Amino acid sequence: MDLQDQLKQLFPDHVPSNSSEVNKEESSDLWLQDDPIICKYEKRKGKPITILEGYTGATEDFKNLAKQLKQKLSVGGSFKDDKIIIQGDYRDKIMQILKDLGFNVKRVGG
Repeated sequence: MDLQDQLKQLFPDHVPSNSSEVNKEESSDLWLQDDPIICKYEKRKGKPITILEGYTGATEDFKNLAKQLKQKLSVGGSFKDDKIIIQGDYRDKIMQILKDLGFNVKRVGG
């Protein structure tokens, strides 16, 4: 008896859903722009930060993108003056995440 059969015995009323429907991207509602998002590195008060700027879509979309990045990287950050500020030097990881979401990214500085 395999795992599927055991689960059917434990939960006879459960109807399994297709995994393709469950794994929808959260970013499907974000507006993708043609111009690249600028990803740069700075130090403020001796601490490294990563700044993302240049998004021309809605402010709410950019705030949602900031929230997604902070959750995926498990770091702190903020959204101020149409810029996303992430604590730490995560340029490579952020650029990869944004490219996976479909954004064009340009690395500035360093």
